[in-house]
This record gives sequence, C-alpha cells and structure tokens, in this order.
Amino acid sequence: MLKYSLLALITIVFTTCSRNPVSGKKELTLMSESQELAMGQEADPQIQAEFGVYPDSSIQHYVNNLGQKLAKVSHRANIPYTFRVIDSDVINAFAVPGGFIYITRGILAYLNDEAQLAGVIGHEIGHIAARHSVKQQRNAMLGQLGIIAGVVINPNLARFAESASQGLGLLMLKFGRDDENQSDVLGADYSTKLGYNAHSMGNFFTTLKRSSGETAGQLPEFLSTHPDPGNRNTHVQQLADEYQKKYNITNPVLNRNSYLQKIDGIVYGEDPRGGYMDDGVFYHPEIKFQFTPPTGWQYHNSPTRVQYAPKDGSALFYLGSAQGNTLQEAANAFIQNNKLTAEQTAQVTINGLPAYAIVFSQMQQQQDGTSALALRGLSYVVQYNKSLFQMVGVTSPNAFNQLAPTFEKSMKSFKQLSDASKINKKPERVRIKTVKTTTSFEQVLKSFNVAAARYNEHAILNAVELNTSIPSGTLIKIIQ
Repeated sequence: MLKYSLLALITIVFTTCSRNPVSGKKELTLMSESQELAMGQEADPQIQAEFGVYPDSSIQHYVNNLGQKLAKVSHRANIPYTFRVIDSDVINAFAVPGGFIYITRGILAYLNDEAQLAGVIGHEIGHIAARHSVKQQRNAMLGQLGIIAGVVINPNLARFAESASQGLGLLMLKFGRDDENQSDVLGADYSTKLGYNAHSMGNFFTTLKRSSGETAGQLPEFLSTHPDPGNRNTHVQQLADEYQKKYNITNPVLNRNSYLQKIDGIVYGEDPRGGYMDDGVFYHPEIKFQFTPPTGWQYHNSPTRVQYAPKDGSALFYLGSAQGNTLQEAANAFIQNNKLTAEQTAQVTINGLPAYAIVFSQMQQQQDGTSALALRGLSYVVQYNKSLFQMVGVTSPNAFNQLAPTFEKSMKSFKQLSDASKINKKPERVRIKTVKTTTSFEQVLKSFNVAAARYNEHAILNAVELNTSIPSGTLIKIIQ
C-alpha cells in the first residue's frame, strides 16, 4: 500500500502544469500563483529578521521606486512586488517566490551608476517572471520523492540515497546556471526598455570578478551555480546591443552622478552597531558585551545570532538570544524545542554573571529502526542586563571531547564590554568626492590621503585601474 501511495502521489504531481510567463510553454509546477505569493509573504519577515533592513528611508524609497518601474515592463507585471535594501555588506541580490526582491547595501556600494542597479534589479525580477524559484521548489520536491520512492520500493537502495542526493545537487546546479543566463537576458531586456544602458550592467560583472579574486578553492565554472562573471560580461554586452536595436534606443542613459549622490554616506563593510570582530574578539557596542570565539573559525553575523564554524564544517558555535524568562526556563525550552537529551546540567557563574550550563546530545533513528548518537554539544545560558543570551557549541559525538574545552573557553569569556573605544567605534562609509585635477586614479587616492594598502580596494570599488586617468570634475567613491 505504501508503494502504491507514493506512485500515486508522483502521478498526481506530474499532472499539475502551468504556462511559464516568459517562455509561454507549459511546464510542471507544484505551486499555484496564490501559493507562490503566500510563500513570499511568509519568508519576508524571516529574511528581514535574519539580515535586517538598512535603516535609510531615502535609499529604500529610491530602490523600491526603480524596482516598481522595472516590474511594470516585466513578463509578470500583474503580481505585487516588494523591494528591500537589507543591511548586509555582502555583494549580493536575490529574489524569493511571490515578488520579493532583496538588494544588499554591499552591492549598492560597488555599483557605479543607475543603469547597473537597473540591470541587477531587472535580473532578479527575471527570476520571478520566469518562476525560477518555483521551479527550484519543484525540483527539490521531485528529487526527494524520487529518493524516497526508490528506498521504499527497493530497500537495498537505501545506502545509495546520499549519493543520489549529491547527483541531484549537481543537476540542480545546471538548472541554476540556465536560470542565471535567462535572468541576465531578462535584466538586459527590462532595463533597456526603460532606456538604460545595459552595457554598464555587463561591466559590473567585471567588478564582481575583481572583488571575488582568484582563490584556490573556487569552483570551476561548470560546477558553479552562477556562470563565470567574465563570460557573463561578454554575454550581456551582446544582449545590450540587441535590445538597444530592438527598442530603438539611440541614447541609453547611465545616470552615474545622480546614483553616486544617492549612495553618498552608505555604510561600507561590517557595521559595528550590530557587533564586530577585532583582533580575535567579538564586540557588541549596543548591547555592551564581548567574548572570544574559537580561534581561526569562519564567522557570520546577523541580527539574530553570530556564528562560527571551522573551514571543514565539522562543528558550529553560535551566540543568540534565549527563549524564556529564567535561566532554567530557557534551558528547558532549548532542550525540548530541539529534541535533545540533557546529559549534565549545572548552575554556574561567568565573570560575575549567573549562567546555566548543559551538556546535551541528540539521537537519530537508523534505517534498521534502532537509534544512534548523532551529535553532542555544550550550551551556556547567561543572564546579562535583564536579558538572556545563549551560547551553543555542537559537533559529532566522536569530536565532542576534543572540542568541548574550546567551546567552554569561548563561553566563559563572555563578559561586559566597558572599553569606550570599542563601544564608540563608527562604521566606515562611502563618501562621494570630486576630483579637482585630471590625473591617475592612484594620484587621486593620494590626494585624499587613502592608505596605500587600500588602493586596490578603491580601484575595484570605482571600477577603474590605478593608472586610469580620471578627468577633473569626476565623482569618485572614497571609503572614510
């Protein structure tokens, strides 16, 4: 009966089709338009909580206004769109189902004219117009169904489930690359319709390539979700010519100066207000605490938590707010919500602060119905300034005894931040300056007292080379 039910489910899934708004072709989907819109409405608050919204109403209005204009000339102008600038220094933009598009302040700092911004937003609208995110949801569900069906129908295939998932993942990378190429086409199409110069959108891919650099661990292009930026530049340059001819655009606009004036003063890099790393220590100047995370671990900070992991991904350490009114209540909620077993508990004190320590583990059911230990970890819940904070370190059972002292050392380093220089640290910002005399970009940087160690960073930020001649009166970006 179970086998029949799964096959029936797959049959039902494959009979659900809709017409793609861009291609006009019928395609399999597992989500109606109303479901797609509802998914976006549900995801938006989570994305805002994870990244934070950049607190500048003028920039928010500017990006949303441009986005709405581009949405009106897209293949799906019938659905509502929401455009937000999120408070992240990562150079990125992304879309989720239901018309929600997010632009980071990081990418705004690296764009050099409004035509580039229009191209980026148009690209993300393209993902929604072609329902790429809906197709990704479909592919993930079908992949899962295929693996489950195979395992249930033939239990001997259970051991291949993991390798099947990896194979499906590589297939999804190919879908992702095709989607990116199609969105490049649509981004050039939509931005050119509004009179923008899509050649500038292509040029931005060169900036992306320069900013990412050539790293030894970089995926080769054929295994990358996004096509190589250099190849995308060439492709978009061709598209720009085609669409300018198609729409008879003889004088496409860049709006460089007006764009630069719009982003004057935007925060650049990590914003200390949300916490920052300095010489191996994490400081939070607004909440006024500090702690020392595991040395050499990779770091990610968001409004909800700060987390660290070694490069091999074998462990995780994070700090965030705890749920509950008391230490005991927060500890119990953590154990229950995550279906953990508390192996040891103790009331402790950390640098004069009351805390509750827990050694925990989690079991995982095996294919034969038995349970096996899946992970072990250590958690400290700390009471500080009438708030509860939780630190968690987790790894595999075999690695726990080795990493437990590392977790404990970091957790016991949590304390009040009182150093005024750390509390009052200000973020760097992009400042728009006017070049007074025609000279090389390197000489321009010297005239603004930019440190030599940051010359290349400024060159990438302004999409020029150090030996590029900069005419008098040109607006440029300086980090201050």
